[in-house]
This record gives sequence, C-alpha cells and structure tokens, in this order.
Amino acid sequence: MRAGGAKFITFEGIDGAGKSSQIEFLVRQLVERGCSVIQTREPGGTPLGERLRDLVLHEAMDLETEALLMFAARREHLAQRILPALAAGQWVVSDRFTDATYAYQVGGRGLAEDRFRALEAWVHPGFQPDVTFLFDLPAEVAAGRVAQGTDRPDRFEREQAEFFERVRAAYLRRATADGQRFRIIGADRNREAIAADIEAEVGTWFR
Repeated sequence: MRAGGAKFITFEGIDGAGKSSQIEFLVRQLVERGCSVIQTREPGGTPLGERLRDLVLHEAMDLETEALLMFAARREHLAQRILPALAAGQWVVSDRFTDATYAYQVGGRGLAEDRFRALEAWVHPGFQPDVTFLFDLPAEVAAGRVAQGTDRPDRFEREQAEFFERVRAAYLRRATADGQRFRIIGADRNREAIAADIEAEVGTWFR
C-alpha cells in the first residue's frame, strides 16, 4: 500500500493549535529531500469531500449525521487521493484524519465510542497514519488565537472552552493508546521551536 518508503503523515489538534504553518514547513522539508508530496485536509481533499466539509462546518445537524458525513468524506478521500498516492510512492500530508473524529465527535460531542469504532473499522480497516503530530495546548490559548485569526468562525470554532477541553482530553487519550504513532508537540511555544521538533523527527525517517 505504501510504495518506496512513502509515509502517510497527519497533523491533529484543537482549533487554534497552529498546525497550518508547520504543515507547510514539513512539506518543504520533504520536497527538499526529493520526495513527491501531496498535501491535503479533512474533511475535504476531494471535490465531494469539500462539499461535505461545507455542510459539516456550517449546517446544524444531528450528531450521528455529522459523524457519518465525516466518514463519508474520509472514504472518498482514501479512495480518490490517499491510497492511490501512497501506492504510487507519494508521501501524503493531511491536516486531520480519523483522530479528529474521535476527538471532536466522541470526545467533544459525546458520540458513542462503539459507533465510532464500527465506522473506523468499516471505512479504513487496519489502516492508520504512519506518524501523527498532535499539537497540544490549553483550550483558552487556542480560543484566543481563533478569535484573532477569523471574523467568521465556523460552528466548531464557535464552541465554548469546555467543548475544547473535552476535545483536547480525547486527543490525549487517543495518543496514549497509540504512543508509537503519535508525536505530541507543545504548541504553546514559538514557531521556531516547534519547527525544530518537526525537523528532528523528519531526520529520523531518512537515516
């Protein structure tokens, strides 16, 4: 499934954690090392996925509808972009994947975990990212960043601090359960320090 040493790398964290600039940094690092890289995001990543993204971010809906749409977008993303790219030897760097659904829908909103597990096992059985960078910081710090960064927040960004504390706690539970895959990044530091952590991790992939 992953040809020529290509990896599937994901970035996770609560809204305002500062992932975007570091995703760009990682992509540059990989390209400089001669890798062919696809950069993508969830929900989204395909024309259908982007349409579903707009619904999920802006339309009120039942919790289980929300989770189903997330996994529908993910299945299309896997079929149309992620799996073909890895099979062709391309690296894939994604802003969010299934860990986000666990954190936001299970942790934040209270989706039954057995429902989540069933969808995960159906949509991508046995398939997970090779490495996940989890950007961790207090919810109040993230909320301040979101408030400064957008004047049109989506319905997730409009949630209260308690919601994001639950999301953060769920992310950390997921990371504890799969410690080999996760790299927890202290996201309340400056960009240079975070980039140095990522660069050091990348160096281990090419030894």
